[in-house]
Amino acid sequence: QVQLVESGGGLVQAGGSLRVSCAASGRTFNTVAWFRQAPGKEREFVAAISGRVTSTYYADSVKGRFAISRDNAKNTVYLQMNSLKPEDTAVYYCAADLGVSRLPRSYAYWGQGTQVTVSS
Repeated sequence: QVQLVESGGGLVQAGGSLRVSCAASGRTFNTVAWFRQAPGKEREFVAAISGRVTSTYYADSVKGRFAISRDNAKNTVYLQMNSLKPEDTAVYYCAADLGVSRLPRSYAYWGQGTQVTVSS
């Protein structure tokens, strides 16, 4: 059974940091991405990591503040979030599949999400 399990969300003050994790089980994936969804908004792309020669991709809104990485031995992808802003508040989802895309519909596998709340 393929599963993606996120962890590490929580409440943090603006300017603070959090690291969320996405642990995969059942198979390995070439591409793992993070998306987020705030109340009343569409799910949006945050970051992705892909390939054996690891390539990373970021939304403009998080570039320079967030960093995505992977530990292949643990089959886990991390999203380090620094200089957090209130507008980063959302449920963060990890998604996985073969190719890289910024569109949610391109990913077949999803985690259950983890809440990140940034207070002002």
